[in-house]
Amino acid sequence: MHMTIERYALGPMANFIYLLVPSLGDRLAVVDPAWDPAFLLARAAELGRPITDILLTHHHADHSNGVEALLAAHPARVHAQRNELPQLRGRAWAQDLVLHDHGDVIDLGADATVQLLHTPGHTPGSQCLLCGDVLLTGDTLFIDGCGRCDLPGGDAEAMYRSLHDILGKLDGHVRVLPGHDYGPQPEATLDDQKKTNPYMGFQTNRDFFDYRMRPRG
Repeated sequence: MHMTIERYALGPMANFIYLLVPSLGDRLAVVDPAWDPAFLLARAAELGRPITDILLTHHHADHSNGVEALLAAHPARVHAQRNELPQLRGRAWAQDLVLHDHGDVIDLGADATVQLLHTPGHTPGSQCLLCGDVLLTGDTLFIDGCGRCDLPGGDAEAMYRSLHDILGKLDGHVRVLPGHDYGPQPEATLDDQKKTNPYMGFQTNRDFFDYRMRPRG
């Protein structure tokens, strides 16, 4: 992988925001900018690069409430999965969205690429970002957990398919970098998650559904 991934814990919901810094060139991508755009702009200035790309794993405000401030400073491209458009239409910057499908690749230059994996379940257009041997999972997969499926647009059956039929078939050495610091550590490999994450272990969609949607106190 010809880029560095920087991780920052920002905001009141234990979000992880990521910067993708290609090893060559002047591109800079921000994944799920939220809560502290001033910090992200200051870090971009330290790196001496403009923010050229904003990648959204999904539309929820805790993953996107910094987009407008970044765009006011840098005319970046905002990338989202096509199925998120209905939820993003009301945003001031929605007319400039770059919409993507499963398997699309964003080229950040100098052999630094991001493959987009459509992983619905938390929202209809949730997506994960595969950067070489690193997988940014947003709210699809947490360390020893997975995203909620009971919010508007959530779908537990789709989440099962995303975890087992898409993420579960990736190389086990891939490192999982989630969208929130909700687990015992900030990252793990997919092989580790198959051993310790209960949501990765169900053999049937029905069993997964019953567990994910179980009543909570």
